[in-house]
Amino acid sequence: MKLYYKPGACSLASHIALHETGCMFEIEAVDTVTGRTEKGADYHAINPKGYVPALDLNEGGVLTEGAAVLQYIADSHPAAELAPEAGTMARARMQEQLNWIGTELHKAFGPLFREGTSETGKDEARVAVAGKFDLIETELKDGREWLVADRFTIADAYLFVVSNWANFTGIDLARWPNLAAFVSRNASRPSAKAAMRAEGLIQ
Repeated sequence: MKLYYKPGACSLASHIALHETGCMFEIEAVDTVTGRTEKGADYHAINPKGYVPALDLNEGGVLTEGAAVLQYIADSHPAAELAPEAGTMARARMQEQLNWIGTELHKAFGPLFREGTSETGKDEARVAVAGKFDLIETELKDGREWLVADRFTIADAYLFVVSNWANFTGIDLARWPNLAAFVSRNASRPSAKAAMRAEGLIQ
């Protein structure tokens, strides 16, 4: 099994999840601008969509889309307890979180990473992200440590990665203390440290 990733991108969530399982896997970085992997392969031949993550399952083909990759990792390694049991309300709540993070919060950051975005466009994006962070902050005010099921799940890994982009886009998380604590809590997990170290994000 091989994960194709871009350092610090949303693929980091899948990287963290793989470390949580303790399974054996490989990683290969992708330059999404040139469309080449670090070994020189044409990434579009691996994933025609051109973005990360992509999980090469060997004989099972290549799986794309972050939420799908995360759920596959969780479901194929049930002992790691990275997702509630299918068919439960807790599972539906986790999927609710994954979908919202992917379609709302993740997308809101887009202009801040897109080449050519004007300063006005970036300021508007920061306002949009702040609105999403307000919602998360309210949700976390009940004192919960994790989003669902009273334990770490793949939804937490995804929210951590996307929320942590604030530190690289001129957004101060201090405005949202519960979210800031959530990000810190996730960053301290051995799986997150191992993945970030492997991607060259920390020493």
